[in-house]
Amino acid sequence: MAFQLGGLIGGIVATVVMTGSMMALGDDSPPPTAVLWAKFVGDQGPEAYLPQGMALHLLYGTGAGFVYGLLADGELLALGSPGALTGGVLNGLVYGLILMVGAVGWSRGVIGMDADPKQMGLMTFHHVLYGLILGAFVGLQLV
Repeated sequence: MAFQLGGLIGGIVATVVMTGSMMALGDDSPPPTAVLWAKFVGDQGPEAYLPQGMALHLLYGTGAGFVYGLLADGELLALGSPGALTGGVLNGLVYGLILMVGAVGWSRGVIGMDADPKQMGLMTFHHVLYGLILGAFVGLQLV
């Protein structure tokens, strides 16, 4: 149960850091979550839904952190002990890459976005950053 709480809180922390990095390094285009909101909920362009898009992103990141915690509690992570810093970071790295693959599939399949190589590189960086922070947070058992 401790890993689940750690994953939940670590997911929030990792998402906030990831989002700050996205804002600092991004191209000022709306995030895919704002595009999703505009496509399925709103009646304006994605630029009008930045707050909703950011809230969705925080929810996704928090949920993904909780799932990571469930996997750690169930000892379903393959790269060392999830309750140790090295195992947490290694598992977090892999988890971030898996989330990246899912984000690309989701972006292409659900909202029809196709990232250029620079965007793809930044998306990979941000998802790896998320995974490393989440894995370290759970590995250090900060909660």
